[in-house]
Amino acid sequence: MDKMDVVESLGQMQLLRPAWIKAALAANDRLKLYLTLLQAAEAHAERPDAPPLELAREFAAAQVAAAWLNELPAGACREGRRLHLPGFLRLAALLHDDLRVMARPLADGGDPLLLGRVESWCGWLDALTDDSLDADQLRALTSGRRGDEDSFHLLVMDLHKALNHLAAELTDERIDGAHVWQLDEADRPRVAAFMRGLNRTRALKLDHPGLDTAATRDGGRLLLQNDIGTNDAHVLVIQVEALAVSLTYSDLHARRFAFFQTMLAELGAAWSAPDTRVSAGLNAGEAYQVGTATFACADEQALQQVLEGIGARIVFLIDWNRARKRLLPFVSKAAAVAILGEAARREVGHMGWLAAGGEQLIYGAMQGLGEDCFHIGDRLDQVMGAAQAEEFLLEVLALASQGMRQRQALPLIADETRLLLVRHMRRRRDEFDLLTGHAAYCHAIAEALRDALAHGWQSDRKAAARLAERAKQWERQADLLVMHSRTRAERHPRWEPFTRLIEGADDVADALEEAAFLLSLIADDHHHGWQGAVQRVMQQLADAVLEAMQDHVKALAIACTLGEESSGEDHDEFVAALWRVVNAERQCDNLLREARRALAGNVGDAATLVLATDFAEALERASDKLLATGYGLRKLAFSRVGVGS
Repeated sequence: MDKMDVVESLGQMQLLRPAWIKAALAANDRLKLYLTLLQAAEAHAERPDAPPLELAREFAAAQVAAAWLNELPAGACREGRRLHLPGFLRLAALLHDDLRVMARPLADGGDPLLLGRVESWCGWLDALTDDSLDADQLRALTSGRRGDEDSFHLLVMDLHKALNHLAAELTDERIDGAHVWQLDEADRPRVAAFMRGLNRTRALKLDHPGLDTAATRDGGRLLLQNDIGTNDAHVLVIQVEALAVSLTYSDLHARRFAFFQTMLAELGAAWSAPDTRVSAGLNAGEAYQVGTATFACADEQALQQVLEGIGARIVFLIDWNRARKRLLPFVSKAAAVAILGEAARREVGHMGWLAAGGEQLIYGAMQGLGEDCFHIGDRLDQVMGAAQAEEFLLEVLALASQGMRQRQALPLIADETRLLLVRHMRRRRDEFDLLTGHAAYCHAIAEALRDALAHGWQSDRKAAARLAERAKQWERQADLLVMHSRTRAERHPRWEPFTRLIEGADDVADALEEAAFLLSLIADDHHHGWQGAVQRVMQQLADAVLEAMQDHVKALAIACTLGEESSGEDHDEFVAALWRVVNAERQCDNLLREARRALAGNVGDAATLVLATDFAEALERASDKLLATGYGLRKLAFSRVGVGS
């Protein structure tokens, strides 16, 4: 008589439940494999020429080694509504037996309705008489959709949930929060190591459900299962045998799966190629990813470090995809993933930020700084630069995480976020704010000139006069920025190269303002012969100057972020923008000659000829000065990157 027989003879059935639960969970794995085989058989019958589904990993996980089961899907064929499946009655017997095994731990005190469903399905399986199924029978076995009639698959899922609850209530023994039973002494420090990592970061999830851990021994293996969250397809199981760790992970989000792969690779994980699977009742029938990570550990200390590292990283999977999507209004897709990865490495996470308002926290801070800094639709990386935007968002995630864990008021967290954004924006303005502000005034004049020619203001005296007045005001504002830069350079030598650059840029503003003034003179009854070829070439000249100005603004925006850590892509775009300015200057040279030719051939009035020529020369001079400013910006930016000019 073995120990289980002795326990049963004494009537202490409760003590048998740990072993029964372990057997029931193993039966659950086998039943899921059998249902997958039925789905594979149906798929083969529908498309006999399609490649067979590879199920080697499922057979290994369920610890099933039966050649006839592996070959079963290939024998399936369809005749009308019936699926012929040689060997199905043998499979039905396995379904029946393992369903009984799953229900056994619940027999004493379990849910009567659940146990009644078990009896009903066992009777249903017993009533089968041949190796074929009609469509209704197949759906009754494999459907995972709730709201319809009961199915065998739904019963298996409900039994699994009931077993998990029973396992959690089965014993009062815990190791640092993990429910454990039937462990060897050598297992305990390993479970403790896993829980040490899990508990180190557990608080980051706030009140979100998940992270419950159960551990037991199965033969020579320690098994650890963690409840990541509430989704059926989001599962993590760890097996430890000798000094080897194997982790099986499934996830409905491919991006989150890749993120977790990267996090565990930092611990030394070797990942299998992930499988894409579809299972009835999981993820609304949509595909999900399954993969296995293995760790070969040199000694016990290394093994426990791996388990601790895995435990510490699980919390960062909760609501990961929601956080990623809420970062996208501010940075690129790649940057959003990078931010979440770094937040995990710093062990601040993203749940605090989501709980504090997520993207609304950032929008509120941007709005608080006003239109001088941000306009509707602006992205942080476009205004601040990619690197600084990422660092700002990381700091926001950190302060929100700390604030929510300390139960700070949401308005306080919002105020701290706004102050943080102010500090980051001031950091950016220390060097480039005056340059970008000056460029904005130049761009405004160039755009106004382009629009004026498009609307024919060379013959509209009042409109041209208003333009000249506005251009003069913009040019004066640009002059004030030059004066501010000179004042700063007197106190701080590091401002000298920026001051030289803005002084050169001021020649662009002067040339554009001069062009606006000349256009007002031309509109004062000195536009005879302006139509036709003259109008076309003047418009082309104004367009070219505006395009060059736009490229200069773009180059400045990139230059704000350039440094030793900036990417090659940023460098390439910076150089490309400057070269477009060079090409625009050459184009303006040619257009000036065409303008002179058109004026000589179409304008007989001396005043018009002189004023129009001066106007074209002012536009071309703006492109010349813009080119010189671009060379100065190139030299300054290259020095920041650490290369010669």
